[in-house]
Amino acid sequence: MSDQPVARTVLVTGAAKRLGREIALALAAEGWQVAVHYRDSVEEAHQTRADCQRLSGQASELFRANLGNETAVRHLMAQVLQRFGRVDAVVNSASTFEHDAVDSFGFAALDKHMRSNAGAPILLAQALHAHKVQRADAEASQAEPEPAVVVNLLDQKLWNQNPDFLSYTLSKAALEAANTMLALALAPWVRVVGVAPGLTLTSHLLTPEAFESRHRLSPLGRSSTPADVVATVKFAIANRSITGTTLLVDGGQHLMRFERDFSLM
Repeated sequence: MSDQPVARTVLVTGAAKRLGREIALALAAEGWQVAVHYRDSVEEAHQTRADCQRLSGQASELFRANLGNETAVRHLMAQVLQRFGRVDAVVNSASTFEHDAVDSFGFAALDKHMRSNAGAPILLAQALHAHKVQRADAEASQAEPEPAVVVNLLDQKLWNQNPDFLSYTLSKAALEAANTMLALALAPWVRVVGVAPGLTLTSHLLTPEAFESRHRLSPLGRSSTPADVVATVKFAIANRSITGTTLLVDGGQHLMRFERDFSLM
């Protein structure tokens, strides 16, 4: 029997770009096997996979799925398990983020955001729990089996609301509420933790100068950086006493009042 520790496996959704990629690389550097989920960013996903394998010395694999499609989401976890045999953590970084407001709101926009931003993470947590229960017999010899963990990326705007990006905000509010319900329903097998960044990365909606000025709008004089968010995700995964709560990592931006979204200020 080998004394080599079994490599842990994490599924990171939206791992091809932006925060998802940063989280995937950081966990790979700690020796995790990374299941790299993506939808349309094919070239970027292949690069993330190659970088994860280089950093970890472990296997990494690509998994393409439309998180707005229930069948695709249910197949995603099954495909990851078929490839790796086990999953120890899921980081839900992928998000639909499209603008609407009260005057442009409609069911189609709400449904699109709810499916990918709230429904998909709940289904993945459900599947992770089922997998962990199935593994219970194999882990029976452990004095205290380690629970699996789901980390859901949220947004400081839930604690500092404005009327912009209405459907996006509602979907993230639903996911934040689901953290509590899932933590209760899936214990002791799965922990569920939210991580809520502030303004962290720029976008096509902001000039570099605008991003820098708005990034400084916080009590601490700076909002979150990718490194801050990654460190918080790693902490949430490592600390076995945390579940059913959200860690805000935003330099205190949620304590301030913004009448508009950062991108529209």
